Amino acid sequence: MTLALHQRGLFSWTEWAEALSARLKAAGAAVDGSDYYHHWLDALEDLVARKDISPKSELRSVADAWQRAAQATPHGQPIALGNDPFTQGSRSK
Repeated sequence: MTLALHQRGLFSWTEWAEALSARLKAAGAAVDGSDYYHHWLDALEDLVARKDISPKSELRSVADAWQRAAQATPHGQPIALGNDPFTQGSRSK
């Protein structure tokens, strides 16, 4: 996702590196790097919101839907947002 957004010109690689670096240097980061993915995601969300690509509330909504879809998807099957039981009833057919 980060690479795709960069390739579309939505932010420079320098902006990305600065955003990730800031998150990694923040207080509370695990010394062993076990939370690297979380910092990567937080940095991407920060950058996307700061650049007005998408508001954080929308990112959180999609992340929540993805989690529900993952829990509702049978093991071994691809996860699709359409599997989110919370939004299935609200979609028009």
